[in-house]
Amino acid sequence: MRAGEVAEQAGVTIRALRYYERVGLVVPTRSPNGYRDYDPAAVRQVREIRELTALGLSVEETRPFVECLASGHGSADECPASLAAYRHAIDQLAERISQLTRRRDALAAHLARAAGRLIPDSAPFAVTERGSAGPTVRCDPPTRGDGGPEISRLVGVRLPAVTLPATDGSTVDLATFGPGRTVLYVYPLTGRPGVDLPEGYDTIPGARGCTAEACGFRDHHDELRAAGAARVYGLSSQPRHYQSELVSRLRLPFTMLADPEFAVRDALRLPTFEVGGLTLYGRATLIVADGRVEHVFSPVPAPDRHAVEVLDWLRTHPARAARR
Repeated sequence: MRAGEVAEQAGVTIRALRYYERVGLVVPTRSPNGYRDYDPAAVRQVREIRELTALGLSVEETRPFVECLASGHGSADECPASLAAYRHAIDQLAERISQLTRRRDALAAHLARAAGRLIPDSAPFAVTERGSAGPTVRCDPPTRGDGGPEISRLVGVRLPAVTLPATDGSTVDLATFGPGRTVLYVYPLTGRPGVDLPEGYDTIPGARGCTAEACGFRDHHDELRAAGAARVYGLSSQPRHYQSELVSRLRLPFTMLADPEFAVRDALRLPTFEVGGLTLYGRATLIVADGRVEHVFSPVPAPDRHAVEVLDWLRTHPARAARR
């Protein structure tokens, strides 16, 4: 067979075929006129090289398999040398995975330390667990209680024209949320793995559970939309870059709003509390329709189940437009 025929049938280039010849894997004979003449078995050998290199083996590592075919075996896997080559390749891959895992863990540790230096007001509510499919996120265990007073007085109040930075890079004006209902849940703070809590935070009723609350709104986001929530926002006093990390880490399908200057608190007199020298928002959720507060959830005694509580309310209180 000519080189062009072998290359076409085996699915490789002439250049690759010439390389296999140079390294002594697939060597043709020479006809009297100098042309290369390949044995028909060369097609199987070249296909074997192509398939093994696609699995990550080097061309040289395919030698035992090619020689197995050349010795007359029906399969390149039948020879002991081929099995040994498989084991060697697997061992090398396992060692590389181990090295990459150590590098990843070292980088994660550096990131956690850097986050602690840059953002002292964070708390380790979210814990990452590693499995065979990669990192997954487990929500923190919630606590009961709430840090803010009753704010039902806000029902019927029009939202102020306050513009806040959002995690998608835009800015959002609370007075122009748009048509349909908006779920705006306000929370104290969310934390990062390996970063200390503000001193005394754990002792405040209802303070913990922010990550669990975010996970709940994430897990029930499609149901909330189907029940009439045109959009969902989370709001806290943490800066946008901090919230963006949270959105990415928890894979949140909605946008978070940053209010480090407490503009919304000042406009609506929302509850806040002090801890460890910090001022944080109390937990509350507003249902907004036509620019006005339609319903208020406060207190929020079980943050991990709060998304379901909001979902149940939406389902049992269809919007006016839906009733007409």
